Amino acid sequence: MSIVRTAVPSDVPAILGMIHDLAVYEKEPDAVKNTAEMLHTTLFGENPQAFAHVVEAEDGAAGAIDGYALWFLNYSTWEGTHGIHLEDLYVRPSARGAGHGKALLRTLAQIAVERGYARVEWNVLDWNTPSIEFYRSLGAAPMDGWSTFRLEGSALGAFGAAHSTADAVAGEVR
Repeated sequence: MSIVRTAVPSDVPAILGMIHDLAVYEKEPDAVKNTAEMLHTTLFGENPQAFAHVVEAEDGAAGAIDGYALWFLNYSTWEGTHGIHLEDLYVRPSARGAGHGKALLRTLAQIAVERGYARVEWNVLDWNTPSIEFYRSLGAAPMDGWSTFRLEGSALGAFGAAHSTADAVAGEVR
């Protein structure tokens, strides 16, 4: 049985460790820049904009967790309401197959239903067949015809810093 609960500040080191584990699994072992302090501020600061749920370890070890879901709100202009964007869903390899991932996703679905949100959505790497099969088994479907775009790093800096007279005349929001 999976026991899912809202993350608490003492979960931050375990969540950050699993974020690193997920990066290794996703073949980006050196990509994580997050720190315990940053994650703590994100989840438990004055005005949190991201949230986490954890699944407690079945061995009963105090404070031990076997997985987490980290999420934030998005908004659908078409639906006129929020949705949940699942940034990370991770269950330790030693704890997989026990229903923890399903329990974490069900918790997010329950939150969405209770709050009147329109959807729960997430991204999955094209090569991650086990996860894709798992998500399909829950009734989730891919968003065919959509591609994810990202502006980051030097391209973000260059574009974000660019300012021209034409932009100011056009009255673009700053």
